[in-house]
Amino acid sequence: MNSDSSQIPAQPLNPEPKLSVEASDTSERLDLSSDGGDRLYQRVAELQRIEQELKQEIASLQATKKTLLDQISSSQIALGRMVQESLTELEQRKQTLQITVEQLERRQDRIRNEMKTTFAGVSQDLAIRVQGFKDYLVGSLQDLAAAAEQLDLVPQQIPSETVVIKEAMPSGEALTPAFASQGFQEQTNQIQKLLDQYRTRPDYYGPPWQLRRTFEPIHAERAAYWFFTQGGKGALRSMGSRLQNILVASAIISVLRSLYDDDLRPLILVNSPERLGEWRRGLQDCLGLARADFSPDRGVVLFEAPEPLAIKADRLLKDGYMPLVIVDETEDQISLSVLQFPLWLAFARDPQAPTYSYDRY
Repeated sequence: MNSDSSQIPAQPLNPEPKLSVEASDTSERLDLSSDGGDRLYQRVAELQRIEQELKQEIASLQATKKTLLDQISSSQIALGRMVQESLTELEQRKQTLQITVEQLERRQDRIRNEMKTTFAGVSQDLAIRVQGFKDYLVGSLQDLAAAAEQLDLVPQQIPSETVVIKEAMPSGEALTPAFASQGFQEQTNQIQKLLDQYRTRPDYYGPPWQLRRTFEPIHAERAAYWFFTQGGKGALRSMGSRLQNILVASAIISVLRSLYDDDLRPLILVNSPERLGEWRRGLQDCLGLARADFSPDRGVVLFEAPEPLAIKADRLLKDGYMPLVIVDETEDQISLSVLQFPLWLAFARDPQAPTYSYDRY
């Protein structure tokens, strides 16, 4: 045993391989730690970069938001100012329109009052002046043709001034008005009642031959004076306007129409076609007459000369009708033949009043 032990040499321990393995493990760990740190560092740097970008984007968005808010605020202020200015302008226009409407309403009332107080107003006066001659030409041809058929074309030796109406009126058939007589109190009351009705309760849409215009007290006084003082025969001082005279004559015709009905035949004497047209329009407006009411056979007849009028009135009396002769104010001289009839009305110019422009056509 000893020999064997002495023969096998003792082998020494070798620790170096262990150290080498441990060193390599440590080196691997250091490498791994170094790689993880680099990646972490890069990640952190990237995150910081992203953070900076986000901060810059947020700052940009905040600036944009501020700009937009400023723009919105400016727009709201401008819009508010615009709305306020528009409202102010609309309010001003509203006030202007209200003032204009009030002015037009006052003007309308003034025109209505003027039409009531001046019979037909300025517009009616102008319309009569412009269309008078035209209306006369349209309607007078038939009147002249019918009158020519009834005229006696045989020459007469008796002058017009010597026309004796009394020979043409039988004593038992003549219609003799007596408005001023005490024996006709009922007729007088009826006339006064009609004049009061025209003055206080005008009917602008009444039947034909009834007065349709405002009748002032001054008009009623002239009509009453002609009925009760002059007895249906006399001259009245002109009202200063042909339209006013037509109004008075229309009231008289309306009253007589209620008394004599269809037997009344108004005969108008005017010395020019223009004035005949004016009388035609005025009577149509005041009495609601139609064109058929201006005819030699019925209604109103218009004349330019007294001789045909006297012949027509004479025939009407023979036939039992009641002629009413009305003479325009432009007739300076009246034929005696016209004054022989039971009813006649002449308008005379006022010598003290300023000269009225009767010939302004």
